[in-house]
This record gives sequence, C-alpha cells and structure tokens, in this order.
Amino acid sequence: MRAWLGDVARPARLAARFLRALVIVIAAGHAALVVIVLIASLALLRWNPPVTALMIYRGATVHQASRPIRFVSLRQIPRVARSMVIRLEDYRFYSHHGVDLGAIREAWSINSSIGRTAVGGSTIPMQLARNLFLTPRKTYLRKYSEALIAVEMSLILPKDRMLELYLNVIEWGKGVFGIGAASAYYYKTGVGGLDLDELRRLATIITNPLRYDVQSFTRSAQMSQRYAYLLSRFPDPASEPTDREGTVAPLPDAPLPPSDRRVMPDQQSTPVHPAAL
Repeated sequence: MRAWLGDVARPARLAARFLRALVIVIAAGHAALVVIVLIASLALLRWNPPVTALMIYRGATVHQASRPIRFVSLRQIPRVARSMVIRLEDYRFYSHHGVDLGAIREAWSINSSIGRTAVGGSTIPMQLARNLFLTPRKTYLRKYSEALIAVEMSLILPKDRMLELYLNVIEWGKGVFGIGAASAYYYKTGVGGLDLDELRRLATIITNPLRYDVQSFTRSAQMSQRYAYLLSRFPDPASEPTDREGTVAPLPDAPLPPSDRRVMPDQQSTPVHPAAL
C-alpha cells in the first residue's frame, strides 16, 4: 500500500518542484530585466545612444548597414514636428505612464472585429523600449517585455527626454534611424531646414518606413489617410481658413486616423502637452 501511495505521490512532488523552479526562473528574469532597464534608464538621462537593438537586429538579419544617428536635441526639433508625431503615434503621451490601457482595449476591439491584427496599442514609450532593447518580432513575450520596460522607463525618464530619444532612434527607412538622419537622407538638410510639408511626410511614414518613403506612401490608403489628417490639422499658412477680419480661424476637432502602430482616439479626450505644440 505504501509503495502504491509513493508511486502516486511521486509525480505530484515532481510537478511541485517544476513549478517552484519555474517561478524562481520567472522571478529572476523579471528582476534581471528591472535592474538592466534601471541602469540603462539612468544612463539615458544624459547619454545619447549611438546604436540600438533594432539597428543591431537589422544588421544581423538582413545585413543592413545603418547610417550614423545624427542626434538632434528636442529644442532643435520644430514644435510642429513634435506635435505631428504625438498626434499620430500617441495622443495621450503626456497623460499616461508608459502604457495606454484605453488604446490597448480599442486595438483589441478593432482587431477582433476584423479578424486580424491591423491596429496596435503601442505608446511612444513602448515603441522606444522596442527600439532600444528588443526586436520587432511580433510575439506576446516581446509585447509583455515592451510594456514592463515602458512603465519602468516612464518612472525614471522625463516625458520630454523620452520624446527626444524616440525621435532620434526610431526607424525612418532602410538604414535610416532618427529624424536627423532622415532629414539628411530624404531632403539633404538638417531638421531646422525642413518645411511644413516635409515634416508632414516624415511623420506620415513612421508607421511603415521600410515599405514606404516620403514619396511612395501615397500608394497606401492608410498612409494617405495619415497624411491627409496632418494636412487638415497642420495646413500651409496660405491655405488656413480665415475669419471675416482676416485672422486665422481655429480648425474644428476631428478624430485621428487609425494606424497599424497606434489606436488614434478622438482629439477631445486629452490635450497635447504645451511643450509639444
């Protein structure tokens, strides 16, 4: 009888040991991630990274040579450019803490209704985490890690610093990373030399820079919608509506178009931080 009971209990003991070991491994992994991100975030308060995980990944997987990052401070990036990016990629950037649960719910609802993953819920901090530390491979583990890193970075880095890093490390084309390199690559000038339409075009292609550039994005209905939204919200001065006294009339609020990286909520939800306008 005892032998039989021992045979029955042995698998249960093995399962318990396995679960304990699994919990320890998961806890150790989380602790290691927290420590690594803590050290990196403290360094990123003042240090401008010359290379990112995404750049290394592109070089290793497709043997893509990357142009050097031309780091541009936030104060040198036109305010209208910052506002365009925030409105398209993460409208509640200055009000959330790394993860926008509302955007994730909206993305889940839209993707469920159409039966495929067409809309993402990644915030600017989540996209920054992916560029700096992870790879673009779409897995649940990467998404989970992305969210954890984004939350921790948001506790350490000021919002303006995260926006500055984001604009300087994100992909803007094959081998083109950061707004400084993108300005030089597409328009042969610095960020300060870009006109309003060139800024609109650069902001438009953020969502899919490997397939489309500042000219070819018009072949995509979704990309064209992004550009049309920016054109309506940031019109050329000569085309801005005026009132009877000749002053520029305010444009009515309108919902942002959907993006495959972000869910665009209605503009009336939360205002953009004044520093980005």
